[in-house]
Amino acid sequence: MKKKILIFIILVIFIIISFAFLYLFNFIPHRKYTNKDFGIEDYISKTDKDGDGIDDQTDILENVRKYIATKPKYKSKYYNTGYPNDEYGVCTDVVGFGLLGAGYNLQELVNADIVEHQSQYNIEKIDKNIDFRRVRNLKIYFDNNAISLTTDFKEWQGGDIIVFKNHIGIISDKRNKNGIPFIIHHASPVQRAYEEDILEVKTDIIGHYRY
Repeated sequence: MKKKILIFIILVIFIIISFAFLYLFNFIPHRKYTNKDFGIEDYISKTDKDGDGIDDQTDILENVRKYIATKPKYKSKYYNTGYPNDEYGVCTDVVGFGLLGAGYNLQELVNADIVEHQSQYNIEKIDKNIDFRRVRNLKIYFDNNAISLTTDFKEWQGGDIIVFKNHIGIISDKRNKNGIPFIIHHASPVQRAYEEDILEVKTDIIGHYRY
């Protein structure tokens, strides 16, 4: 009898740990909430760069969603076109295509900033086709050209840009049960979803920007 009880306890513990692991790493979908659920006002930008009638903040987020809807596969490649023109992409392309659809061509903008501040970027040979697809360069570019904001998650808004030590993504307009935003990103070939609830377990956030 004692042996059966012990086996049962071990089985229960295993199930609990397995569930926690699957939930933590987003294998089990997390319930999504909105700003309204927490009494947070949606941020609306006063700028409409491409003149399409949609404010930049909303435009960036909508175009990020359009990009991930194409279900890009993760692979780091060099493109003579700068922007990927096939089924592949990396984390920086989520940001790149989001801003491009709102009227901001990071390939041109980052290159111009590198030319003007080359010592900041510590780049010996400038390559317009790849420089804007590197996290380190985007961090410097946004330091120079975007609004740097708080690390208080509850003040973050969909369309904001988040930079990690070796990664980058866009803040979603969805939040978890604690009011912490989801992130839209592309981190690896085995990533199950492009929109994930991971910010509470990340310890390497180095930048938060609004463009």
